[in-house]
Amino acid sequence: MRWALVRVSLAIAAMVVVAFAVPLGLVIKEMARDRAFSNAEREAAAVAPALSITTDRDQLEKVVASAGADSGMAVHIPAGEGKAALDIGRQRAAGKDIATVRKLGRASTTEVPGGSVLLQPVALSSGEISVVEVFVPESEVSNGVGTAWAVLAGVGIALIVGSVAVADRLGVRMVQPAQRLVEGAHELGEGKLGARVPEEGPTELRLAAVAFNSMADQVVQLLANERELAADLSHRLRTPLTVLRLNAASLGDGPAAEQTRTAVAQLEREVDTIIRTAREAKPQTVAAGPGAGCDAAEVVRERMRFWSALAEDEGRKVRVAGVERPVRIPVARADLVAALDALLGNVFRHTPEGTAFAVDVHNSEDAVIMLVSDAGSGIRDPEAAMARGRGSGSDGSTGLGLDIVRRLAESTGGDVRIGSSMLGGTEVRIWIQLDGREPERKGHRGAVRRRRRGRLVSTFNRSRSLP
Repeated sequence: MRWALVRVSLAIAAMVVVAFAVPLGLVIKEMARDRAFSNAEREAAAVAPALSITTDRDQLEKVVASAGADSGMAVHIPAGEGKAALDIGRQRAAGKDIATVRKLGRASTTEVPGGSVLLQPVALSSGEISVVEVFVPESEVSNGVGTAWAVLAGVGIALIVGSVAVADRLGVRMVQPAQRLVEGAHELGEGKLGARVPEEGPTELRLAAVAFNSMADQVVQLLANERELAADLSHRLRTPLTVLRLNAASLGDGPAAEQTRTAVAQLEREVDTIIRTAREAKPQTVAAGPGAGCDAAEVVRERMRFWSALAEDEGRKVRVAGVERPVRIPVARADLVAALDALLGNVFRHTPEGTAFAVDVHNSEDAVIMLVSDAGSGIRDPEAAMARGRGSGSDGSTGLGLDIVRRLAESTGGDVRIGSSMLGGTEVRIWIQLDGREPERKGHRGAVRRRRRGRLVSTFNRSRSLP
């Protein structure tokens, strides 16, 4: 908007300057020409009285010298009454032009090398017509024109610059409130719930700022209400958890009893975490800094020790790869644990006993790929499964598991894909971006990112297929 106003102001000012400066410059040029020829007429008129009295050469030469011979004056007297024609001064005009003026009896101007000449007819006492020739140099015709045009150009440029400066200031006054509104919207979208914008500027933008601040206040209130509701609902789970813990304590000894007690204890810890998180009044407003996150390899090993016990009871073969070395990712440990438990829980929930599954981790310079695959019957409609992962649960699934995984990946700039695994069943591929940038899907850089991603996935698939 700012540059649009500047361009419009520049165009209007330029048109106004051209509309006035060009005609004014032409008028100045014409005025300078008229001034030069008026001076020439005055010089010719100074000689006319002497010509009407005498035609003596000596007398006329004195008159011409006193009238301005330096300017190039000449007098042409025709022959008559036994006297030869008399020419005083340097003749520049053509003979035919002089003859024409003498015949017509009126003044005339004609172009000659270096300027112009004024031919003024003067009647002699004998009745003959003499011609006074006054040379007007080109420098005298254009005297002062260049300076006047330079002044006009300077005034025009000053007007254009001034109009552009005024338009720029007006544009800043209009654009700054809009920029602050955009920045506030970005900050609110990033989770900075304290983002507000000053209610200033033009009326429309001021009203938009008022509406934005009101919306932000409502968002904060809604989130506070949701946190309270989540905390209350989680707190209601304490009673049935207490009953489960007491029942688990009465199961006695054995692997199954110990596993049940461990699961109940973990469930209690998760409920406590949910309550504490929901009660916190400070939402996360900035991305994780350097060093934040967790070791994905360690988390996978720890969770696989938990799920391997259940897999052994159900006769499932388990394979884990890529967790021999640390793999740092910009994801909180609790979030990664929740995502892995959601995916592995889906394997146990939706595949029959004895179905094998695998967890693979691959680390590259800018991303980490985690795959959870199984040898089940697969998912007939992956798009519908991902839609459930966005909160539209159906077919007996709430969709919360895939939603947890999707939000974890997208928080780093990555994504989640569902496809066919090398085991013959379902494969959930989690792409975790390490540099924290948003996915680029358009233009040259987006194409480069997609090619790099394709090469990384192909390399990963080839490494998995090796014996």
